[in-house]
Amino acid sequence: MSNVEAQPAELVCESASGPAVVEVLQPRDVPLGGPRAMTVRRTLPQRSRSMVGAWCFADHYGPDDVSVTGGMDVAPHPHTGLQTASWLFSGEIEHRDSLGVHALVRPGELNLMTAGHGICHSEVSTPGTTVLHGVQLWIALPDAHRDAPRDFQHHVPEAVELPGATVRVFLGSAAGRTSPVTTFTPLLGAEVVLEPGARLALDVDPSFEHGVLVDVGEVELAGTALAPGALGYLGAGATSLGLANTGDTPARAVLLGGEPLGEDLVMWWNFVGRSHEEIARFRDQWQAGSERFGRVEGYPGARLPAPPLPGGRLRPRGNPPA
Repeated sequence: MSNVEAQPAELVCESASGPAVVEVLQPRDVPLGGPRAMTVRRTLPQRSRSMVGAWCFADHYGPDDVSVTGGMDVAPHPHTGLQTASWLFSGEIEHRDSLGVHALVRPGELNLMTAGHGICHSEVSTPGTTVLHGVQLWIALPDAHRDAPRDFQHHVPEAVELPGATVRVFLGSAAGRTSPVTTFTPLLGAEVVLEPGARLALDVDPSFEHGVLVDVGEVELAGTALAPGALGYLGAGATSLGLANTGDTPARAVLLGGEPLGEDLVMWWNFVGRSHEEIARFRDQWQAGSERFGRVEGYPGARLPAPPLPGGRLRPRGNPPA
């Protein structure tokens, strides 16, 4: 998914472990286009916290009636230095990229695209979709791998049934399952569905920091209530993650985790880089049609132009110190 803001904020992201308390991040609404645009709720990045492990971008959208919102139609756009993880709860999205991949994103199936040195792709909800609902996530690549070649992986995780909960691990390891999908830093990504009144203690890696993004229901993380759309952050050090559904209907959340990245990043528009000059070069190359990004075949329209750079230099913003 593209960041389609007309004036995207610039960020230098620093990943650091946090205290053993839950920090609650509230989302902000971002429209994906024109007057009938689908609106997404963005919890990462924020001024107060840029990353959770290497997870550096989180959009949560739906459930949207596509007859009202127009659904998703994101024209070809570029990426550098990251991986995109697409996870749906309902609906279907057609993905095309400059690696030549033409794939469908379906509920319960992970599509992970590696931009690395450069890629471009488009995302369009399919004609048969009536309700679109899911998350779009970005993973920052560490410096040693940020020029990795383009790649695309697809995985359908097995549902793990626990007392009062169902867990689908799409990245990393949890609940006795390990995803085969390749990442470049230690990560965790999982969908957790909690039955009414259920409590779950999930063993986790103490070197990881974690975020719990609530989709629906009344969820508590380590005793802290999280409203739908909010992301609860817990710093490194925990060996168990306590989740509870305090409501009388099922609840669903996406669990994100990873070792603090420990590297400074500059994020602007759809690029992850390391300096103002590098981001400016990426933008110029996209505008010039550079082969760095390649071309998407089969999308019926023009590609997205890059917004203008801000007037000053891209300035650092990062996570608070531990």
